[in-house]
Amino acid sequence: MKQKTEIIGMILGWFAILAQFILIIQNRQADIFETIIRFFSFFTILTNILVALYFTTKVFHLSRFPFNGFRKKGALTAITAFIFIVGLVYQVVLRNIWTPTGLQFIVDELLHTVIPLFVLFYWYLNSTDSATTIKSLMKWLLYPIFFLLFVLIRGHFSGYYPYPFLNAIEIGYQQTYANVGIIFGIALTVMSVLLTIEKIIIKNKPSL
Repeated sequence: MKQKTEIIGMILGWFAILAQFILIIQNRQADIFETIIRFFSFFTILTNILVALYFTTKVFHLSRFPFNGFRKKGALTAITAFIFIVGLVYQVVLRNIWTPTGLQFIVDELLHTVIPLFVLFYWYLNSTDSATTIKSLMKWLLYPIFFLLFVLIRGHFSGYYPYPFLNAIEIGYQQTYANVGIIFGIALTVMSVLLTIEKIIIKNKPSL
């Protein structure tokens, strides 16, 4: 059952990412090189890639660098926290900004709703396989830190920001930094909640 779930997660993840890549190329508003950079400037895309890589690592039992990082303590919980944030921010902040149709609608729902819920369900069933520690989770915070630095530095020089709440040109740097603080606050809160739930699950898990 677990292996089948991981195969489904891998297929869903790569399908959504590749389909979104094709769609953004077809509907590009800049040259191909700039469009590709913009594609990888979205936290949604990068986090879904992490999800797809995680399940790929599990399905094919990959253990060498760089896949070994997905097998360490805290990896599943951290990735679950990040993809949960993707879904949460989209539902609360971004859903009403646009109304995709056709294949874009399907891909959009996969990236922001289906996959986040799928990963959360998988985490609930399998998080106790490798008990998470606070230290192991903190290392994963480097991911959003580097992402935000990249977006803000590149946005300063290019004028392009993937999300309106990070657009320092339009909302100002003070509000942007405040939004960054909120994002990190949400990330720490979600991680703390998942860690607490995991400990409760382990505590109440019947011994064999």
